[in-house]
Amino acid sequence: QVQLVESGGGLVQAGGSLRLSCAASGRTYTTYVVGWFRQAPGKERDFVTAINWSGGSTYYADSVKGRFTISRDNAKNTVYLQMNSLKPEDTATYYCAARSGTYYYIKERDYDYWGQGTQVTVSS
Repeated sequence: QVQLVESGGGLVQAGGSLRLSCAASGRTYTTYVVGWFRQAPGKERDFVTAINWSGGSTYYADSVKGRFTISRDNAKNTVYLQMNSLKPEDTATYYCAARSGTYYYIKERDYDYWGQGTQVTVSS
């Protein structure tokens, strides 16, 4: 079992930045990969970005490419999502997800563990 806790959400003006954190605990001695997803009110949960075990490979949704950066510190069992140039359409609850493995996944169904989510609100 892996437990995930997100933090760092909040209210920010358009053009601003936030950094989300996803802290993992439990069976973190095994290799695991992490993805970020988001869900806006009344919409489905969408993929945002993912990172492999080493941190050397990442993948981004087109909507965030060039603005968001995912990274990880395995010594701290934490994955970060740096969000720059935020737009009102980035407003959503952001979830991190994990599964065992070494390479990243982009489908929601491929992840076994989920955090409780953190709210990001971008005002115009």
